[in-house]
Amino acid sequence: MSDEDSSEKTQDPTQKRLDDAHQRGDVAKSQEVNTWFMIAGATLVLSSFSTSVGNGLQNPLRNLIENSWMIRTDGAGLMALTQSLLYATIAAMGVPFLMLIIAALAGNMLQHRLVFSAEGLKPKFSKISPMAGAKRLFGKQAAANFLKGLFKVIALGAVMVAILWPERHRLDAMIRLDIGAIMGLTIALTLKLMAAVVAMLAAVAIADFFFQYRTWYEKQKMSLQEVKEEHKQSEGDPHIKGRIRQIRQQRMRKRMMAAVPKASVVITNPTHYSVALSYESGMAAPVCVAKGVDSVAFKIREVAKANDVPIIENVPLARALYATVKIDEEIPVEHYHAVAEIIGYVMGLKRGLSGRRR
Repeated sequence: MSDEDSSEKTQDPTQKRLDDAHQRGDVAKSQEVNTWFMIAGATLVLSSFSTSVGNGLQNPLRNLIENSWMIRTDGAGLMALTQSLLYATIAAMGVPFLMLIIAALAGNMLQHRLVFSAEGLKPKFSKISPMAGAKRLFGKQAAANFLKGLFKVIALGAVMVAILWPERHRLDAMIRLDIGAIMGLTIALTLKLMAAVVAMLAAVAIADFFFQYRTWYEKQKMSLQEVKEEHKQSEGDPHIKGRIRQIRQQRMRKRMMAAVPKASVVITNPTHYSVALSYESGMAAPVCVAKGVDSVAFKIREVAKANDVPIIENVPLARALYATVKIDEEIPVEHYHAVAEIIGYVMGLKRGLSGRRR
């Protein structure tokens, strides 16, 4: 593979790559989804709370106008009036305003989990670069925004014409109606318009979200070299891990060879396996102090001969012990009988040798 091919970002991003992007505040986000939630929330607020908000603001304002001659003009009086109007406004608009805040948060949380990052506040020279600016003006994102804006203008115009044109005669007659009827008609037409806009923008928001997510996902893709580097960082360099494994094996081999002279017996398969066992009176079971195959097995036998450690040939037992027992662990229960016979035989040999010396 050529260098050009290996540098192309053709690999799907790893989970670590996506998590790092999220920590930087780089997430897939469609502003159209936020706009839809805000307009849908405003429509819900207008349809549910328009009467209560109107009454909540109408009564204090009516009292203010009707009793204006009683208002105290000193500092304390004006402060009390301001506070009363503020409390009335909060009481009337508190719940609708809270619903709008919830709608704004829902628009973001639906697209991605919460993000707390100061990465966007850091100065970046790419933001003032002419080349980067040209890419933003004439790139794929700019073209998509232009087409999206053009579609919204045309669609909104069509919606307004479709709804208001049949009502043109009622709109002409509004100049002869009282203020109450005008307000009712205005609210009804406004809700009708907003409901149609919400339905139209839902399609825009869905399409824009998938476009923004796909654009963001393509930006997160990785080259083969980046995948390899990340694998090295997360799993460790294979060469270093191999070297560490080699050092550990060398240390374990030295420790085993140092323990072989103290072993009670070495059980071997002469061609491949050697297992050194240690047993002393009072121990629950013999313990494996060294084991190995091929060259290591030969070295164990060599050290055992040099230190007069008995070497017993038992092919099936040597294979079984090598496969089932670890260094510094007691032998398994199923091998107690076979090993006990060998240990007994070795101890008998030692007693016979010591008797002859006497």
